[in-house]
Amino acid sequence: MKAMIMAGGETHTFSHVSSRPTAPMICRRTHKAHPFSVFYGANPLDYSFTLVLLEIVCVILLSRLVRFLLKPLKQPRVVSDLIGGIIIGPSVLGRNKKFAAYMFPDNSLYVLENVGLIGFMYFLFVCGVKMDLSLIKKAGKKHMFIALVGVTVPTLIVIAVALILRSQMDKDLALFSSIGAVSASMGIIAFPSLYPTLQELNLLSSEIGQMALSICLIGDAIGVNAIVAFEAAKQGEGEAMDALWYLISLVLLVTFIVTGARRVFLWIIRKTPEGKPVDQGYVVAILLGVCVMAFLTDMLGIAILNGPMWLGLVIPDGPPLGVTLVEKSETIIMDLLLPFSFAFLGLFTDVSVMFAAGWSSLAPLFFMAVVGFTSRLLGTLLPCVFFDIPIRDSLALSFILSMRGHVELVMYLHWMDKLIIKQPQFTMLVLFMIMVTGIATPMVRILYDPTKPYMVTKRRTIQHTPQDAELGVVLCIHNKESVAGFINLLEVSNPSSSRPFSIFALHLIELVGRAAPLFFDHEHKKMPAKYAAYDAIHKALTLYQQSRSDFVKLRSFTAVTPKLSMYQDICKLALENKAALIILPFHKERWEEFGGMELVRAGAVRSVNFSVLNHAPCSVAILVDKSGFRKPFPTLASNHSLHFAVVFLGGADAREALVYADRMAENKNVCLTAVRFLAHRPEKYNEMEKKLDDGLVTWFYVRNEKNNRVSYREVVVTSGNETMAAIKAMDVVDSFDLWIVGRKKGIAPVLLEGIGDWSDNQELGVIGDFLASADFGSSASVLVVQQQNMRGS
Repeated sequence: MKAMIMAGGETHTFSHVSSRPTAPMICRRTHKAHPFSVFYGANPLDYSFTLVLLEIVCVILLSRLVRFLLKPLKQPRVVSDLIGGIIIGPSVLGRNKKFAAYMFPDNSLYVLENVGLIGFMYFLFVCGVKMDLSLIKKAGKKHMFIALVGVTVPTLIVIAVALILRSQMDKDLALFSSIGAVSASMGIIAFPSLYPTLQELNLLSSEIGQMALSICLIGDAIGVNAIVAFEAAKQGEGEAMDALWYLISLVLLVTFIVTGARRVFLWIIRKTPEGKPVDQGYVVAILLGVCVMAFLTDMLGIAILNGPMWLGLVIPDGPPLGVTLVEKSETIIMDLLLPFSFAFLGLFTDVSVMFAAGWSSLAPLFFMAVVGFTSRLLGTLLPCVFFDIPIRDSLALSFILSMRGHVELVMYLHWMDKLIIKQPQFTMLVLFMIMVTGIATPMVRILYDPTKPYMVTKRRTIQHTPQDAELGVVLCIHNKESVAGFINLLEVSNPSSSRPFSIFALHLIELVGRAAPLFFDHEHKKMPAKYAAYDAIHKALTLYQQSRSDFVKLRSFTAVTPKLSMYQDICKLALENKAALIILPFHKERWEEFGGMELVRAGAVRSVNFSVLNHAPCSVAILVDKSGFRKPFPTLASNHSLHFAVVFLGGADAREALVYADRMAENKNVCLTAVRFLAHRPEKYNEMEKKLDDGLVTWFYVRNEKNNRVSYREVVVTSGNETMAAIKAMDVVDSFDLWIVGRKKGIAPVLLEGIGDWSDNQELGVIGDFLASADFGSSASVLVVQQQNMRGS
């Protein structure tokens, strides 16, 4: 019985909890007007609105703080967020009665709980949008077998253990439907739990990561059917008709989503212009549709979070709809709503209640969880070994597929709702999940290094490529503005019938709106229509290849991958095709024809460049294009003369830069000036490096002695300031179009003495950064070269 009374501008609720005489009558103030201020003696925590604001601030700040503190331990976000929620709950801060009474009074908990559920709703919806069910069709027999064994073996073993321990279980847990539901969940591989951790580990583009995603989706398809069957059995414990109505409701809802909702989404895609984002109105309507689906699933007796995820599954991933939905909602969901979800979980996690319950009530479920984890680990490891996957990779994959996350937490809440478990068992399962995932994640980092294959022992450099051999070059293209500069750089690099080029052009697109990375070889596979907006890059490269088909072989690729994993696709392409050089764009471009206006690319470009420099299996060059290389192609192909300069400071990078410049010197339209800087006093050189420098410079001088377009000179300096002054003087005397320089400092420290730490862009090195800076005042582009880093260097 409830009655609402208005008195003095405030609303009061009187509720009679039960008709039994022992039940108390409760009188609560559910709403108060906003306070005037603390200066009038008002306590802000007595008012619902200010209390909710404080709860929002505390939950998010504590979540961030725990994540920061656990970062050195390499813990995934789900672990740190869950620990943050537990700290807020009755296990830590909530043990203080004053804190609990002020921060989370009984009449405010419903706000936290409902916002937490909304956070899980939208998280699962976004995960559904990102899921690519076509991976199941593409999976090979190996993936199918590993997934089948990895799901069925743990499920059957846990069922067997549960039947042995059944006599010791609570009445609700001992039911066959409860045992089946718990056992199936121990074997299932939940995609929404696995994907965020793989993304944090930066393994989405790795071989193990892609295998894990495929196995996970297959396991989901198997496990979900088992869970639905046990859910129906649970519904039918009262009357058999309840189970039938559950299945009918399920079929009707899924049919509506697959037929009706998907057609609407496809219509929205057709209405969206190519290359444009989806209209804001459609986005809002779809996000409201998530709430509608949650309402329908709850009304029909299906778990409330199933509807949002199923709705996400039927939305086509990638551009335009999937990308727009994820871009506009993911930050709010992950950083604002989801912390409330973990705080909500933390309020149900009470260690004192768990200890008070005693070992006897916890033991059966604990043994089921331990056996489930162990059998899940072995159920993945043994099939992997059977298929001759290296033992370290097999162990890493086993730990990856044994991790637990968001879906398992939601499932534990669902079990509490269905009275399968109580708060002590829920607390134990949450702590067990933290332990399992907290151990598995660092183990994966220890066992598997995705960059290991790229550090090869064989020399793959321009210097060590025979003069008459084909030179393999990988071009990394982030946007169409880079294409003209790259094509012109290739042209002045002088490909010819005697010294042909094999170009591997890789267009990099950041992965948004889907989980699984994509890699297209345009020679064998056509780009999907959803990526048609990027066709201009491929067409420009094709036109160049057709105009130089006698001595340039060009293959185009497109990688749709997370920005942190882009370097893996670049290095893998260079490794598989035995390329000698990777050419990267600088993250800034100066447009001198527009008054020196600077174009700054996305921050991802710079991080990709650093990662490639550190892990590349060959030499790397970064092109800083200041508009000189964006001139129309015919201008460079005509009799127009270009003047290039090489700054030689010594060392492997300088030698690689000089050899590359030597190739350019064979182009009849290129004049080359090579300047070697020497110290005025004897230096303690690395003798081997000094001999290598002397030998290469002698080779270059003899080779170009009769070439009147090439000049060589040496400059002796006493400090870094003199080096910079000499370079500036060179630019005044000769107007250069391109500076070519090695990335590292060389072998004589005195050449950069006093300026060694001056560098805003460390990927360019000290000299490269100086030449590229606006302070230098030159419109010439800059090419910074790094020779291959050998294994162990």
